Amino acid sequence: MKPLSRPSFHEIPLAAPDAGPYGITTGPDGALWMTMVHSGQIARMTLEGRFDCFPLDASACRPCIITPGPDGALWFTRSQDHRIGRITTDGTITAFPLPTSNGGPFGIASGPDGALWFTEMNSDRIGRITTEGAITEFPLHTSGAFASAITAGPDGALWFTLNQANAIGRATLDGKVQIHPLPTPGAAPVGITLGADGALWFVEIGAGQIGRITTDGAIREFPLPDRASRPHAIVADPAGACWFTEWGGNRLGHITSDGVVQEYDLPTPSSEPHGLALGPDGAVWMALEIGRILRVSFPEG
Repeated sequence: MKPLSRPSFHEIPLAAPDAGPYGITTGPDGALWMTMVHSGQIARMTLEGRFDCFPLDASACRPCIITPGPDGALWFTRSQDHRIGRITTDGTITAFPLPTSNGGPFGIASGPDGALWFTEMNSDRIGRITTEGAITEFPLHTSGAFASAITAGPDGALWFTLNQANAIGRATLDGKVQIHPLPTPGAAPVGITLGADGALWFVEIGAGQIGRITTDGAIREFPLPDRASRPHAIVADPAGACWFTEWGGNRLGHITSDGVVQEYDLPTPSSEPHGLALGPDGAVWMALEIGRILRVSFPEG
């Protein structure tokens, strides 16, 4: 894979700096959807620049990760008031409380069974919610693991990061959990995604590395040039590579399937890049916690 050309950045102010754009995804309506972690809102922006903001019923609920659901709505986690949220593309919002009162949901993804699966940071559980709102929780059988991001794997299971247990977890649809410890102590994995190569790719915020795990549990780790860059979120692209944010380094990173890394400094210092997504226009879109969204594109050739 040849090196990428110099990127073009387009930064769009969305909200006050204390609103905190955090998670971002492409919705079924072709718009970008974001969580505002500090102000307790869900935001929507079209490629033409129309921006709408939908306040949640509790401003301190801390919405984190958002994902398209199998029902044509967007689903998101509310980490502070321990609920799973749902918003339709016309802005109708519903919330479903967890059975565990202090679960702290964070990651969420559609599963192969037509339900949404999520992690609980505080209770050492992962959960499953149907599109009707029925919730089942499954214990991880470990203590203080701080389950974080989650994604569907190519094997019909769910794969997730265990930030404080320094491991990657796998759960079958009936809730059986297998834990894969990471080779690097204190790696503290956060984001995870399914790569085009059929492996799971994840970021190690504590070690400054990108990791790869196959469905049979084989792990490789790729050190970044700046080990203090604190990689946070990761998303795969159809070309076989992955994009990731460097929260501490204020960069966008790119890693090929064979581990070649390229990094790009962001235009605004200390912009706090968190979530990222591939947009419907083929560009990379990033949520900047300083109150902005960033579009990154690469000229052809």
